[in-house]
Amino acid sequence: MARKTFDEKLHQAKDMPRIEFIGYDEKMAKRFGAGNMLIAAPLEYDEVMKRIPPGKLITSDEIRAYLAKKHQADFTCQLTAGIFINTAANASQEREDAGNPDITPYWRTLKKGGELNDKFPGGLDHQKFLLESEGHTVIPKGKKYFVKEFEKSLFLL
Repeated sequence: MARKTFDEKLHQAKDMPRIEFIGYDEKMAKRFGAGNMLIAAPLEYDEVMKRIPPGKLITSDEIRAYLAKKHQADFTCQLTAGIFINTAANASQEREDAGNPDITPYWRTLKKGGELNDKFPGGLDHQKFLLESEGHTVIPKGKKYFVKEFEKSLFLL
């Protein structure tokens, strides 16, 4: 069986979006949340990421909050959000490599606190290059990289 491309995975919605009730457990609630949890479709993350214009940024937390509100959920699953954001990034790179102009500017999506995503295509160096080419300043903090004053460039959904 042939392995699915990232673009095929991006368009594979299965039974998503769906909302699952997560009961209250103090440890779980502190870390993830309690109540109605959204598991959004991968394509929804891609659609939000495509809306971010040059010079602007968004964090995975902002995308998750937007999708939770859109679907009237209390919060969005962090695990699937991370997987689907990376799927959108890799699907975009596949399309670009194939000469398809339908590009998702995934490099404008940061992790919590303005951190760069080392799992994006090309790794940290590529995301850093693309962000700096749009006028952002990237600074190291230990082994991680962050966009300096990223809050000033956030795109409001």
